Amino acid sequence: MNLKQMKSIIEGLLFVSGDEGIDAKQLAEILEEDVPTVLDTVRQLRKDLQKAGRGVQIVELAGFFQMTSLPIHAVYFERLAYSPSRSSLSQSALETLAIVAYRQPITRVEIEEIRGVRADRALHNLVAKELIEEVGRADQPGRPILYGTTKQFMEYFGLSGLNELPEASSFENDVNLEEETRMLFAKLDGKQMTFDDMDDEEELAEAGSDEIEAS
Repeated sequence: MNLKQMKSIIEGLLFVSGDEGIDAKQLAEILEEDVPTVLDTVRQLRKDLQKAGRGVQIVELAGFFQMTSLPIHAVYFERLAYSPSRSSLSQSALETLAIVAYRQPITRVEIEEIRGVRADRALHNLVAKELIEEVGRADQPGRPILYGTTKQFMEYFGLSGLNELPEASSFENDVNLEEETRMLFAKLDGKQMTFDDMDDEEELAEAGSDEIEAS
């Protein structure tokens, strides 16, 4: 295997490993190369990305390599998350939110095993909208993030506790997941979940508070 091919494979492996990352030993086993060679190749790839001015970087955390976005681009990611065209949650995000609500705390990989597709973008949007949050780290290789619902999630649906969630399936797989999710949110709210509605409710609440103070 030549150096160019090895770099390409490592880049792909880092991409699919997501926030769990992958360590040098596992990379070496997959590539059937020795650890020093793999480490040297990862470092070269990291320099290549920096030199080319790419929008992603390779970072090392607790011995695991991860591919992440650049912190200096954070403002653009926020614009994407809060773009008006994305005020309504997609079906993908709703399914992910339902899984987190019923199976929390849960990792990204566990969510993807249930849905059968990647969940990175849905999780990013839900975190940005403050409906889910990081609640800890799993005791697994790479210490993956554990997700749970937030106080804002509870407030929006008028729940005093998770025990008030409607009875639903255990979300063990993606069979009928779309229909189950639709029925769940219909029971919770009876309307399409949009964040324009949330903004309107907050404005009304503030206006009511102002009127009370004025009187």
